[in-house]
Amino acid sequence: MALNEIKISFNEMKKVLESLFLKYSFSNEQAKILAKIHAESTLDGINSHGINRVPIFLNYITKGLVKIDSTPTLVASLGSIERWDGNLGSGVLNAITCTNKAVQLAKTSGIGLIALRNTNHWMRGGTYGWQAAEQGCISIMFTNTAPNMPAWGGKENRIGNNPLVVSIPRKEGHVVLDMALSQFSFGKMENLHLKGEQLPFHGGWDTNNQLSKNPKDIMASGRALPVGYWKGSALSMVLDMLATILSAGNSTYKIGQKGDETAISQVFLCINPNVFSDRQLQEKLLSEIIQYSHDVSPMSKEDRTYYPGERTLATRLKNQKEGIPVSSKIWEQILLLSK
Repeated sequence: MALNEIKISFNEMKKVLESLFLKYSFSNEQAKILAKIHAESTLDGINSHGINRVPIFLNYITKGLVKIDSTPTLVASLGSIERWDGNLGSGVLNAITCTNKAVQLAKTSGIGLIALRNTNHWMRGGTYGWQAAEQGCISIMFTNTAPNMPAWGGKENRIGNNPLVVSIPRKEGHVVLDMALSQFSFGKMENLHLKGEQLPFHGGWDTNNQLSKNPKDIMASGRALPVGYWKGSALSMVLDMLATILSAGNSTYKIGQKGDETAISQVFLCINPNVFSDRQLQEKLLSEIIQYSHDVSPMSKEDRTYYPGERTLATRLKNQKEGIPVSSKIWEQILLLSK
């Protein structure tokens, strides 16, 4: 644990956050859900999109960018595809609703797709991958963002780091990929900056147009490095295009004109793998792939390979036992906001 960190129990964190969200006029049920989601993300080691995002979220409420009384509404229904409007409500609450709707459609039709417009930051995208997997569904989900990366070959930010989530249900531990299309998310960079740490690899450009491992310098320039360089740049574009046209919502371009990252567009696609009636075979095939990737010589004694979501499960168990490491600065800020 870093010197500027303290450890908080899951229950204490959830209790404090629930009280805080009630103070900001959320209903009892909404406050419980929001507290649970932010605490679970932090329990899983994703502080950057859990506890660390709470002050930013509350600031958005104060500025009127998040409407606490808004709920998502159905715009169009075409069989297993639906279009929804988030009405600028909480991104977390909207995403939970849309994930459940996509799962319901998948259970009925084998596949379900919800396109959502005018919503807000969903915090940890992996939350909804885990949610779908717990209900037995495969999921592919993504969101666009404000422009925070340059398209490959350009200098100014024109694309978003558009997080992508893919989840696969599995008895021995769900597979959940949760990745931003920047080499490091801005939340991750902020978290490392709070710890006084450098990035392990280049994560973006500094204000002198040089690739940098310093999170503070990258955040100052606001220019993150696309994962896979030109490949990540291209993937960001197509995810933005899909989220925009399927939801008839805002593109990264339009979001960038607002000044604040709000009224974004998202897609929630769920597939029911049970339609093939061969779950035992599916479990066997998944285990074979995982075992094959595990059965390798490590690059060093400290290294090993993981499937997506494996380290999250390990972190969850560790933090449940030992307490959740949290930035003392962030926790003090949370307690101050709670008063």
